[in-house]
Amino acid sequence: MANPTTRVPEAPPANLRELEALAREALPRAVYDYYAGGAEDETTLRANVDAFRRFALRPRVLVDVSRVDASVELLGDRIAFPVLLAPTAFQRLAHPEGELATARAAGNAGTILVASTLSTCSIEEIAASATGPLWLQLYVFRDRGLTRALVERAEAAGCRAICLTVTVPVQGNRERDARNGFHLPEGIEMANFRGLPQATFPEAPGSRLHAFIAREFDPSLTWEAVGWLRSITRLPVVIKGIVTAEDAALAVEHGADAVVVSNHGGRQLDGAEATLLALPHVAEAVDGRIPVLMDGGVRRGTDVVKALALGARAVLIGRPYLWGLAVDGQRGVERVLTLLRAEVERTLALIGRPTAAEVDRSAIAIQG
Repeated sequence: MANPTTRVPEAPPANLRELEALAREALPRAVYDYYAGGAEDETTLRANVDAFRRFALRPRVLVDVSRVDASVELLGDRIAFPVLLAPTAFQRLAHPEGELATARAAGNAGTILVASTLSTCSIEEIAASATGPLWLQLYVFRDRGLTRALVERAEAAGCRAICLTVTVPVQGNRERDARNGFHLPEGIEMANFRGLPQATFPEAPGSRLHAFIAREFDPSLTWEAVGWLRSITRLPVVIKGIVTAEDAALAVEHGADAVVVSNHGGRQLDGAEATLLALPHVAEAVDGRIPVLMDGGVRRGTDVVKALALGARAVLIGRPYLWGLAVDGQRGVERVLTLLRAEVERTLALIGRPTAAEVDRSAIAIQG
């Protein structure tokens, strides 16, 4: 299932959609479906993308935009533009270097990689390759000792935050993966658990990832886990998977340092609200007390700026950089980030906001 070589196009792709088409050709069907797919009818997967069309940008003119600064500050780090790399599992299925290539690309682009618990390189290996800030995305396992050990390793490796994902009490119904019998090929494992049973999937019909999550993830997780996590680490705790105002208020109450508006890329609950539509309600509930981030459906620099206007400090992308990784390894991921940064900076200039900090609700209108 791994992609052993890169496929460099004759002409570089002009946008992220062109890059996805190249990646689809390069990847085995089961791997492409795992990365691209969503839950059930994939309604929420499509809605995340389509929601951006419901908003129009409102350009102001005769503004000095001879210098545009897209940088933002986030938990003590200033990143070059408001796009982070979201946690995505099993990156060595896309390229032999996997997360190591992605970590170098993120740092070279001046942004943050959020490394997955289910990475195919260990957090120590990723940190050793990283050229910029690194966060660890965390799933809480039934074995709290195993979870605690991973948090301690991440802190020792120099990670700057722990990003707790709360959208997977059980696995969503990902029919593509079940149909393809999704599994990890020989030679690829969940490297954070090397030498332990959690490094590999159990034998099971259908998606072996589904069986792994049923066996390992803690479905009894409550808000208590946030306090527990804060008690075992000095790092900021980011909660990923907040989509309602009610949970946004609870996140602040329980001491979260930031939240990510996320429906897991449409891979969990099909029929859930698009994240861009949930974003302003979460931002209103947070009321500036902690940073709000968002993921889901971002494919253009204009999408990034629309999210900023609706209350996000920054966005995260997942699938787009996997397409870059599949096509051309580290250079492919860098290409994705270069394209997005140029689009963000161009959009800021064209709407008359020379800095990302100047983007607010006045920059956006509802279409029609």
